[in-house]
Amino acid sequence: MKQQVMLAPATKEKPAEIVFRDVEIPEPGPGQVLIKIKEIGVCGSDIHVYYGEHSGTGYPVTQGHEVSGCVEKLGPGVEGLHPGQKVTIEPQVVCGKCYPCRHGKYNLCEELKVMGFQTTGMASEYFCVDRSKVTPLPDDMDYSDGAMIEPLAVTVHAARRFEKMEGAKVAVLGCGPIGILLAQTCKAMGAAKVMITDVSDYRLELASRCGVDAAVNTKNRDFGEAMVEEFGPDKADVIYDCAGNNVTIGQAIRYARKGSKIILVAVFAGMASVDLFTLNDHELDLDTTMMYRHEDYVEAIRLVGEGKIQLKPLQSRHFAFTDYVKAYQYIEANRETTMKVLIDVDPEG
Repeated sequence: MKQQVMLAPATKEKPAEIVFRDVEIPEPGPGQVLIKIKEIGVCGSDIHVYYGEHSGTGYPVTQGHEVSGCVEKLGPGVEGLHPGQKVTIEPQVVCGKCYPCRHGKYNLCEELKVMGFQTTGMASEYFCVDRSKVTPLPDDMDYSDGAMIEPLAVTVHAARRFEKMEGAKVAVLGCGPIGILLAQTCKAMGAAKVMITDVSDYRLELASRCGVDAAVNTKNRDFGEAMVEEFGPDKADVIYDCAGNNVTIGQAIRYARKGSKIILVAVFAGMASVDLFTLNDHELDLDTTMMYRHEDYVEAIRLVGEGKIQLKPLQSRHFAFTDYVKAYQYIEANRETTMKVLIDVDPEG
């Protein structure tokens, strides 16, 4: 039997192109699971791949790293899953041998590959994968929410990078999908108050609807003044930069409480210009966060199941599997108002 697989772009010399190819449905080998893909989430990195701008990606490549699906078939020796079961897939491919892998930090694997970038992604009707990458979803979670567990796991991991979240005052810079998910995650993990900033009233209003305590447009309010107005003279305990530009990291360093922590979540497109003098003079901790581990997926699923995270308000629009190009074009034309676009691979599932 044949299935359709999406490839983008066809060559690196000719970016912004998507082709579909018919290939054989794979047969799961020992320890593998065949997944029928239901939904795929599109993230900003996918757009960079589409335009041939992702330096860590070889072309052509099958995209897709935020997915949900159901178990189609189990390979020999697979336990703990059954056909028809709802699942998501963790897209990291690691060596298991390097120092980070040996010490439980496989998200920092020295030879890390991510499906959809350095290795084959899941933009296909069926995908065969090792059992270790398959995480069950609750029966009552729909596939659209299931496809958003991956970005939510990013924010769970980021929130855990600050060890004193209970009762904390948190500032989040950047009101995209990750920023709003992170703000919700911090609240769900016990933060006393979360302030989020952006320059888009649309995105800030959406963040407010998702339960963020304070939404500040830094075109109209100075970030430093807003910190004091919202948190008092002690300001925030931790600042997360989810925008990833010189303005936001500059704001964080300039206005952070002395001796507090800044965590960089966003990926900078180029070299950053950072005020290291103030960073040093104020003894600030500049920390980072990288993807997630399995326990972050488990926690993300728990938080959604307990109603502590809202995913539906962030789901902007659905497109058919064969309309992948239209989905990317829609995102390009509606950058401010688009959060999470989902690809319906099997909408009748």
